[in-house]
Amino acid sequence: MPVNRKTPFKNFFRKNFRRLEGFIFYLKSFLSPRQFIYLACFLVGVSSALAVIVLKTFAHWVYVFAQYMDSILHLPYSNSTLPIIGIVLTAFVVKKALDGFIEKGTSQIMYAVAKKSGIMPKKQMYAQIITSSLTVGMGGSAGLESPITITGAAFGSNFAQNYRLSYKDRTLLLACGVAAGIAAAFNAPIAGVLFAIEVVLMDVSITAFIPIMISSATGAIVSAILLKDEILFTFSKQLNFDYHNLPFYILLGVVSGFVSINYARTFRNIEHHFEKSRLKPIRKALYGAFILAILIFFFPTLFGEGYESIKMLANTNPQQILENTVLQNFKDNIWILLLFVGATMFIKVYATSITIGSGGNGGNFAPSLFVGSYLGFVVATFFNQVGFKLPVINFTMVGMAGILSGLFHAPLTAIFLIAEITSGYSLMVPLMVVSSISFAISKRYEPYSFDIKNLAAKGDVFTDDRDRNILSGITPYNLIQTNIQTLKLSNSLEELIQKLSNYNQSVFPVVNDKNELIGMVNFEEIRPYLFNNYKVKFTPLQDIMRPPKEQVNYDETADSIMDKFDRSQEDFLPVLKNNQVIGLLSKTAILEAYRVRLKNMIIE
Repeated sequence: MPVNRKTPFKNFFRKNFRRLEGFIFYLKSFLSPRQFIYLACFLVGVSSALAVIVLKTFAHWVYVFAQYMDSILHLPYSNSTLPIIGIVLTAFVVKKALDGFIEKGTSQIMYAVAKKSGIMPKKQMYAQIITSSLTVGMGGSAGLESPITITGAAFGSNFAQNYRLSYKDRTLLLACGVAAGIAAAFNAPIAGVLFAIEVVLMDVSITAFIPIMISSATGAIVSAILLKDEILFTFSKQLNFDYHNLPFYILLGVVSGFVSINYARTFRNIEHHFEKSRLKPIRKALYGAFILAILIFFFPTLFGEGYESIKMLANTNPQQILENTVLQNFKDNIWILLLFVGATMFIKVYATSITIGSGGNGGNFAPSLFVGSYLGFVVATFFNQVGFKLPVINFTMVGMAGILSGLFHAPLTAIFLIAEITSGYSLMVPLMVVSSISFAISKRYEPYSFDIKNLAAKGDVFTDDRDRNILSGITPYNLIQTNIQTLKLSNSLEELIQKLSNYNQSVFPVVNDKNELIGMVNFEEIRPYLFNNYKVKFTPLQDIMRPPKEQVNYDETADSIMDKFDRSQEDFLPVLKNNQVIGLLSKTAILEAYRVRLKNMIIE
């Protein structure tokens, strides 16, 4: 009989994990709730940081391997081949091991907070790591930060579920995982805190800052200890701000806003193209991967996250970005360099959307920094060629904040992220100027962050409107009164009086033989008829029936329904499904659900 050598290791791991789990339960029994939350924040921070280290290290060594192969072949053949392998493998893993589906993008974190009480599936603790490492690690033109934040959020959510914590603590730990992930990825703890609050939570009390800061600081420390400097995206050069350059920073902010809008709309269009495609997953992956391979062949800096190319632009010899390209013989021509960088900046969104849409997994955080740095480089270099003296590295750095702010609608995260990765705050003024202008322009034409626009339109995620945030977590379908009495035109007032006497119902839908709504009868409006025997006997129901002022679809969102209650000034509205009446919805029921949810959302 063959011996299963994996079983002892598996049993050893499972046994020790249960011991650790039991020890944490033991600690919970004598720690106060707040003390246990602090411990949980630390553990979630460590877990998220370790996930970051695995992803970043794998992606870095694949990049090093690809560059080594290029130095042998002298053309970016390996750069073009590896992404095809990575995307196809990702599609295969999703199909065979993840039930054929994996949720992508940070929008699912907001959806979990708004609609699922902060509950995220257990598989997200490993699914994002596996799929994104295959896609981005093998050269797919996307970022690892979105999978990192989802993984961190899943760690926090499932830790809270495992130790039976409340909704508010579960949501808090979810945000802690997100903060730790961003902090570990960039060694930027402040940016991690701000991203969790600015993008994920929206509504948060001041007391939530401490747990989030603990997780963020933990993630940054673990990352700084275990990750090498060449893997971390950091800059050590001292950058200074010259107020004479302020008009150019304002211009950069304006351009960043419009570039962000173009990026968001182009990404959505290409994503929808792949969603509508009838190709099977593997064929779709091959179709997209081959297009991506062609793009990477001509624009090798589209390979992977692209952080190495940003570092090239920010050094004193940006011409090296043209090495191993078809334009390498023209690398001393500044206008060729400028044209190449500008073209790559606009093509990046196509590469990223194809990577993700065709079946790969990744995010848009790194691509936004990529596009921003290229934009800043193009603006500064162009004006330098026409006679000005602008610091190219400053504009390269500040441009990243502009696109990040415009794309994710997170200006504070953008400001402090760039400030932290540049190891100083000398550029704080231009960072504030560029980020705020880009955010304002993007917000004007794109009210929602592009990552959550589709969900926001459905009322499924948080917005900056607190009332709508709370209403978004209410499911009206559960509040519908389905056991109701209806009327038909053939009914008399005497029959209506009998229903009023026998049922606790003051509003009656009037329906036809197909149960379709044709009117409403309200007890308060017909009271004068009911105390006059003559009118009761001779008034047809049609005379006292009135058309419904508003009607509700069974799958409508709570905030949309509340708008209808406000417009109609009604206390009850009929609910329809497939044009048939299925019940009544009370305004009082929604307000009570609002009150309960508001109470649960208060983070103590």
